[in-house]
Amino acid sequence: MSATREVPTHIAIVMDGNGRWATRRYLPRVAGHKRGLDALRACVRHCGDRGVRVLTVFAFSSENWNRPPDEVSGLMELLAMALTREVPQLQAEGVRIHFVGDRSALSDKVRAGLQQAEAGTAGNSRLVFNICFNYGGRWDIAQAAAGLAARGEAITEQSMDRAMALAHVSDPDLLIRTGGEQRISNFLLWQAAYSELYFSDKLWPDFDAAAIDEAIADFGRRERRFGRTSEQLVQPTDTGRKAA
Repeated sequence: MSATREVPTHIAIVMDGNGRWATRRYLPRVAGHKRGLDALRACVRHCGDRGVRVLTVFAFSSENWNRPPDEVSGLMELLAMALTREVPQLQAEGVRIHFVGDRSALSDKVRAGLQQAEAGTAGNSRLVFNICFNYGGRWDIAQAAAGLAARGEAITEQSMDRAMALAHVSDPDLLIRTGGEQRISNFLLWQAAYSELYFSDKLWPDFDAAAIDEAIADFGRRERRFGRTSEQLVQPTDTGRKAA
């Protein structure tokens, strides 16, 4: 019997293709990011309706600071706008927000906005929504190891797992990347050790509910063995180390 669930508990997404979507329409790249926000809004709602318990998205990587200054400033303005317009609706829909990443490079105003969004949705439990902003998988591993060393704790797989930035949720069952690229680009390097990978040629603004369902259906056809043989999979087993 397969160890796979029909709907993954935790979906993680690299939302790639916003800039190319805009360029193909002779629009500024920021216009693609705005359309990508629309796609993300629909994705959060659809995942909640499908029974997904955790959604984690790669919104801004540590390397994205190297993009053109006007695009970076546009992304920061988009984040500020989203905090104002989107958070109240997410609160009403029972979504709990976590911002994951290094906040030291962000302005005081943005940091305050992130904290307010997290505090305002802390009582929600329908869907945990992790937004990785100024995040990198290598940064995550380094900060976890540094924190353990500073506290004088032994660095083991178990202690590292508890010190990671996503320690509050289970590891992702399904990791999706849109935009046609087939790499994870420094996203959830620790947590994705046993994630099923799904790559789509669709650019993120075009990744709609039907595309999400297609990815979930593909996940449902896979056999997750976690180092065991097919014969050992006698009954469904949850190997996640952390509760969502």
